[in-house]
Amino acid sequence: MKPSLKAVQVALDNEMGEKEFYLEQGKRVTNPVGKKMFETIAAEEDVHYNKLKEIHSTLEATGQWPENISAVVDKTDIKKALKEMIDTADGGATSTTDDKEAVQIAIEFERKAYVFYKDLIAKTENADEKKFFEYMAAIENKHVLSLEDTLAYMEDPEGWLMTSEKALLDG
Repeated sequence: MKPSLKAVQVALDNEMGEKEFYLEQGKRVTNPVGKKMFETIAAEEDVHYNKLKEIHSTLEATGQWPENISAVVDKTDIKKALKEMIDTADGGATSTTDDKEAVQIAIEFERKAYVFYKDLIAKTENADEKKFFEYMAAIENKHVLSLEDTLAYMEDPEGWLMTSEKALLDG
């Protein structure tokens, strides 16, 4: 198996594993913001998986990186989605220790995925391949940041709102 094909196969397996984890956690967590975040990222992982599957099929058939694959997988603004989730969430919703642990596990998944894609960038000389993996690394980094925001919100909703809204205190 050629290095690119093997790398894409590993990426496929990772994206599917992450999607399954997020779907499971989305059903399990009690905090509505955490639930929605997991569902949102699961949907993104599905899009990534389908794009990688398309690349894998081409690599398997031709042995070459597809020339007409867009580096852009999907345009989402997960930071905006998080803000919307929090704006519509019940302010009294609490987070369990399990909810927070699930988010911490997700952060580690995404950090590992980020490092994986950064490693692939360093190993490839194909410009299209490099551009695609750069985009994937950036997406994984956005997931890390969004999950960190979710965790911060779960740990201290009022503090998170004060920080994110840059509210001014009188006094």
